[in-house]
Amino acid sequence: MNLQSLFQDFNPSKFLVYASLLLFTILFCLRLDGIITWSYWAVFLPLWIWKSMVIAGACVGSYVWWRHPQYRIEGEGYIHYKAMLISVVLQVLLLMFEVLVCDKLENNRHWWILIFVPLLLISLISIIVCIWSVKHDRSFELELFCSVNILQFIFLALRLDEIIMWNWVVVFVPLWIVMCMAVIGVLYAIIFASILLRTPEVGIEQRRTSMHSAVSYSVIVVPLLIFLVLLSNKLDSESSLTYAATCIPLYFTFIVLIFLAFGSKGGNHWWFGIRKDFCQFLLSICPILQEYGNISYSLHSNEPEESEPPVQHETFRKPVYSHSKKNISQSELRVVVPALSIETPD
Repeated sequence: MNLQSLFQDFNPSKFLVYASLLLFTILFCLRLDGIITWSYWAVFLPLWIWKSMVIAGACVGSYVWWRHPQYRIEGEGYIHYKAMLISVVLQVLLLMFEVLVCDKLENNRHWWILIFVPLLLISLISIIVCIWSVKHDRSFELELFCSVNILQFIFLALRLDEIIMWNWVVVFVPLWIVMCMAVIGVLYAIIFASILLRTPEVGIEQRRTSMHSAVSYSVIVVPLLIFLVLLSNKLDSESSLTYAATCIPLYFTFIVLIFLAFGSKGGNHWWFGIRKDFCQFLLSICPILQEYGNISYSLHSNEPEESEPPVQHETFRKPVYSHSKKNISQSELRVVVPALSIETPD
């Protein structure tokens, strides 16, 4: 386990989103099963925390942006800031949808087709955002999910309003199509990784990357497919499984995504106006973390290896003096100063 790479590749945005969704899913299933009798406003608390962090981060980032005009010319600062504003707009629309859903579940007001209007608007905007993200080399996971499921949202609203009385297996047809495409992608990743493993010309790092992608896609898509099958069976035939048991594959998917957030890298530098990677931001406000970020652990045998000489690490190196016959020149003094980076020891 290498804590250095763990800090450097951590994506706090994805961690917050997946952790909030996991906690919300657990609470919502327990509420549907009657195990807890909380108000839906309390059940949706993880989502409120998620959106509060998004709005607070955007406000602080915007304040820093307008307060310090010199920051706007730093690298791709304008692209990062514009991406943050686009994300905030989508998150606010998603917040409106969640508030309407919560009010509907509590008071049974409004039609579902009206409640889904913000979500449909998100899906339409997401199509344009996906094109913009590809052009500027930005990630667009939420936007892609909403844009490809616009027809699914319409079917859900019509089915909940009982305008259509199809079975839930039929209602989920758009989602089945998306899952089939995801399964094809997983099979392609597995076949591609297998080919690379048998190709001697390919480097070890490329093999490891392809195998990591194949395994990651598999442990995400397969549980989602199982969850969709169980949910369709639960809604159509009222199976004996509880909602909490039905969503176990979904819990597993969210847990995997949370772990993958530690190796996702990326993230917008303008959230909360930090203007740097989250790792560097943590080191700047808490330098003591640098000591732990420089530590790596490995399992090894106790047998001595003759081919590899032992390497000694020192926290600080002493100044090196160059001696002439009987004089010591101060100009030849060289001091090595440790840099504030987890890439080198303190």
